[in-house]
Amino acid sequence: MSALNPPSPRLRIALLVLAAFTLVPDAASRAAAGELPAVTSRQRSERKSFTDGEIVEGFLKTAFGAEYHLAGRVDRIRKFDGPVRVYAESDRADRKAQLAKVVSDIARRVQHLDIAMIETNEAANVRVKLVRDRDLFRTLTSFYGAEKAREIRSSLDPQCLSGFRKNDNFEIEHSDVILTVDNGDFTFLDCAYEELLQSLGPINDTSSVPWTMFNDNVSMGYFDVYDQYILNVLYDPRIKAGMTVAEVKAVLPAVLKDVRAWVKRVNDLKE
Repeated sequence: MSALNPPSPRLRIALLVLAAFTLVPDAASRAAAGELPAVTSRQRSERKSFTDGEIVEGFLKTAFGAEYHLAGRVDRIRKFDGPVRVYAESDRADRKAQLAKVVSDIARRVQHLDIAMIETNEAANVRVKLVRDRDLFRTLTSFYGAEKAREIRSSLDPQCLSGFRKNDNFEIEHSDVILTVDNGDFTFLDCAYEELLQSLGPINDTSSVPWTMFNDNVSMGYFDVYDQYILNVLYDPRIKAGMTVAEVKAVLPAVLKDVRAWVKRVNDLKE
């Protein structure tokens, strides 16, 4: 999983059988609901208590910089300044349903972020292209050109990818997310959460923070508590696009107090 910052995933035999299929959802439905064993096992062992210093460290390391960028400065806060509307381009209804669940989950857990799926590409400012793994390089080429696609493949070797275009005020104007649909339910969910969240601003992967999904050595498959802290800090109204590290640090104590209260309430965390 990688991120970049360019300039510009029966017939009814008997009533009893039908009832059994109604009561036992298929793998895709379980995955969309976050009930995969690989997800639930991680949720059971998830660390949910962090110091202010640990949250600040992860926020600064992911909200500033970029793992791979093509143009523009990366020393400022980048975020959407308005509603985020997500359009999925795919003929896979099951993956689109999973993606819709992911978007709904993000919307529920990030207090000041207005994000939702939309049915038309024209009105979307986040476009998610769901492709087969064998078509990934061809899709990268169509997005970035052959030379940049080769650079991305050789330096990142991604299974999924996200990037955004920002204006002179460092407000994100449009994001593109590419997800592969045929590498299994867990990989799809893991990619969908990471790339959608990174397309909102925290584009920089870091190997030095062990609790964030924005670490190529960490796989989640769900929206973990630590990354909820990062996204809620980023989308607090006091954190503005274009802010420097020093400007962010000046308002972080007050922001963290409110973010902690929100994340505690939405996750029913104990003291």
